[in-house]
Amino acid sequence: MDPHCPTRQLLDRIGTKWMSMTVKVLAEEAPDEVRFAELRRRIPGISQKMLSVTLQSLARDGLVARRVEPTVPPAVHYRLTELGLSLEGPLSALRVWAETHMPEIDRNNRLADEVPH
Repeated sequence: MDPHCPTRQLLDRIGTKWMSMTVKVLAEEAPDEVRFAELRRRIPGISQKMLSVTLQSLARDGLVARRVEPTVPPAVHYRLTELGLSLEGPLSALRVWAETHMPEIDRNNRLADEVPH
């Protein structure tokens, strides 16, 4: 429960759906780069601002590398670093767990909603 706990610090950084989805899309293309516009197209529902904030955070943590081509407008490319690639395994395991167990969790929620309080 300590705010300085490494697990808590990591989950505070990567525990959002946008972070996980961004890592997944970049991992699918690794070791190649993905342009900002392509990332946005491949992550349904994310706004330009949220994608920008997510990528800045991932880059600051050293999980993503950013490359800018000096064109007009600038072409910005992203790829996972080795550290970022090492995160894909645990995130993938969590996705598999969710795909396996979410129907059961949803069922439990429906049953709980049916029980009078």
